[in-house]
Amino acid sequence: MNGSDLIPWVNLCSLHVSAIMFAYFSIISVMPVTREEKRGEKAWKECYWFRIILSIFASIMVINIILWIWFPVPEFNWHIHPDPFFGFLVGVIIAIPCIIILIKAIQDGGEEHMKPSKETELHGGIYKHIRHPGVLGEMPLYIVIALFVNSLFLVIWITLYIVIYVPIYIYFEEKDLIKRFGAPYLEYRHQTGALIPKFWKK
Repeated sequence: MNGSDLIPWVNLCSLHVSAIMFAYFSIISVMPVTREEKRGEKAWKECYWFRIILSIFASIMVINIILWIWFPVPEFNWHIHPDPFFGFLVGVIIAIPCIIILIKAIQDGGEEHMKPSKETELHGGIYKHIRHPGVLGEMPLYIVIALFVNSLFLVIWITLYIVIYVPIYIYFEEKDLIKRFGAPYLEYRHQTGALIPKFWKK
């Protein structure tokens, strides 16, 4: 195996490592109250930096996915469709509502989206209908990029990653939010769906 044969595998390994690091830093970044119990006030600032770091790993993941166009692992070079435009079209259809939801989540979340603060109250706007609109808007976009790349392997890989990562992320974030807001958050969680609105509760 020569150097050029190693590049696809290095890229795939980089995707795995970046995905793990993204998950790790995203989870600890949404646990300021829990971390404050051991780290003190500085835990809040640390969570801000963790969010910067996770953004870096998210960018590396995107780069790894795009590099698959030129450096696919031969054993996993499965195309979604003979015509790459098909994957692009499906991706656009998925991306449009996800981007709208993500932008709305960032707007309604305010500074808390990047910098957690003790003064922050429960969000309004889209958060009245979905507890985790940021996750709902962001995570499918990684699948969209894989669709643009026309890689069935990456679509499957990222889907499995999301299925495993999202419930873990939500569990730890909400565990911290319950400590932070107490009974009001428990009531909010009862009335509001995590990713799908509870229309029957309204």
